[in-house]
Amino acid sequence: MNLSEERTRVGRQALAPPQTPAPRQAPASATVPPVTRPGVLARTRRIALEVAKFGVVGGGGVAVNFLAFNLLLHGLKWAPMAATVIASCVAMATNYLGFRFFAYRDRASRTRRQIALFFVFSGIGVAMESALFYVGYHGLGMSGPFGSNLAKAVSIVLASAFRFLVYRTWVFEQAKHGR
Repeated sequence: MNLSEERTRVGRQALAPPQTPAPRQAPASATVPPVTRPGVLARTRRIALEVAKFGVVGGGGVAVNFLAFNLLLHGLKWAPMAATVIASCVAMATNYLGFRFFAYRDRASRTRRQIALFFVFSGIGVAMESALFYVGYHGLGMSGPFGSNLAKAVSIVLASAFRFLVYRTWVFEQAKHGR
């Protein structure tokens, strides 16, 4: 290109009406959602819903547990360990109904094996809860209305983590075709 052609081109650009720049398009990669494995979001939602349902049933069980515990220990003056074991067993029975007919109703149907596993693992949970309560109440001196309820709360929380894992894994299994 020579200088005269350059001047002509520059002159024409100066006379041309100003043009508004075209809107800038986002690169194609920006509009494509990130690559995720199919089902990750669905699985996350399913587990979150399961945890929420477990929490609803477990919350009811905790309320039953605390009510029975306080009635037995502080109202009827039972021994602390007897009160915690009986309260946990009453809560265990109410929890079975909640898990069976609400939280895990979509899982495998009720069988003798399922009932036996529930009560075996719940019994282990009661033993864990009672041992933790014993450590708090007798070992750490968490007695009195506030201290005993705090020891009970800590023992319930720790034993509930164990219960959640075993109930969802072995007691209320998903049907084989649902995995």
